[in-house]
Amino acid sequence: MKPETENHATLCQRLKECDVRPTPQREVVLKVILAKRDHPTADEIFARVKAQLPTISLATVYNCLETLVQCGLIRQVNLERAPTRYCPNLHEHAHFHDEATGQIHDVDLPPDLMARLHEVLPAGFDARSIDLTFRGKAATN
Repeated sequence: MKPETENHATLCQRLKECDVRPTPQREVVLKVILAKRDHPTADEIFARVKAQLPTISLATVYNCLETLVQCGLIRQVNLERAPTRYCPNLHEHAHFHDEATGQIHDVDLPPDLMARLHEVLPAGFDARSIDLTFRGKAATN
């Protein structure tokens, strides 16, 4: 199966599970996020989507993003004093924020490290997710 067909099927299934119908706008917003995987802001997503759907509004893009987050198809990435960014990687992972360029990179973490992070919580606490962001400067090649 082609990736586009797989993404369309996943989108339709997830939205159906959330009692939300798939729309061309939601599909294009998700495709744009999946295409580059560069943790874009809503404004960046809007500019990319507008190239494909010239009549779409920024409000519609925000509504699509909210729906995609609520249905578990993308995640929000919030950095201090910066616009929210969107991440299609749904596996547990950390982010590296390159302060020199503003870019955000996914950082895979070993499962045993994730388990150990959950273990440091006091008794009776149960975290449903962990947001871990490294900040600094990426290595140059």
